[in-house]
Amino acid sequence: MKSPRFFVRLMTALAAMAAAIGCAEANNQPPSFSSNEPAHMNASTQREVATLGGGCFWCIEAVFELVDGVVSVESGYTGGSVENPSYKQVCEGTTGHAEVCRVTFDPAVISYADILQIFFAAHDPTTLNRQGNDVGTQYRSAIYTHSQEQDSISRQYIRQLTESKTWSDPIVTEVASASVFYKAEDYHQNYYEQNGSQPYCAFVVRPKVEKFKKQFKDKLRSDAR
Repeated sequence: MKSPRFFVRLMTALAAMAAAIGCAEANNQPPSFSSNEPAHMNASTQREVATLGGGCFWCIEAVFELVDGVVSVESGYTGGSVENPSYKQVCEGTTGHAEVCRVTFDPAVISYADILQIFFAAHDPTTLNRQGNDVGTQYRSAIYTHSQEQDSISRQYIRQLTESKTWSDPIVTEVASASVFYKAEDYHQNYYEQNGSQPYCAFVVRPKVEKFKKQFKDKLRSDAR
């Protein structure tokens, strides 16, 4: 099933391939988190959740599905005012939701701080309400935290990235407490793996995936290396 924005993206990708690839953002690699505080969630806890918005959820999902220690990745919507929004409603930009991925991970294998480092490498946190050709509040850069520790680590890491001048422009990533998460329609789940030859996936998602594999070889699942 083709998504409502498939045909628009097809034309955009073919007519402006270079601009589309710009969504992949390709040269910044954020430094690892540095703090006197613990840089990870309680390793005795079997599962933790991170909810992250970085533009089109297809891109973020495709990257985190390769990460060792990630148990599951679900694409969905959060941060809005309408119950059970549809993809069409969210794309209209009137519900207040962001496209996000809910990443469930094992903190004994990968820390929350490492999750954030990958997140910031996978999108541009300096463009307000847009990623490349995807424009609208639904594409905002956002971290929705599930604990005070996540909130603290997220804000400290953003300060670190700002001070290190990883990007020349200011970081505009929103940090807020997690609210209700609505899982997206089934055809959005595992989207890149199911639709890798689609022009948007080929021109936009794939460069992000290949960039991640090169930059984070030590974070890859063994079957993704």
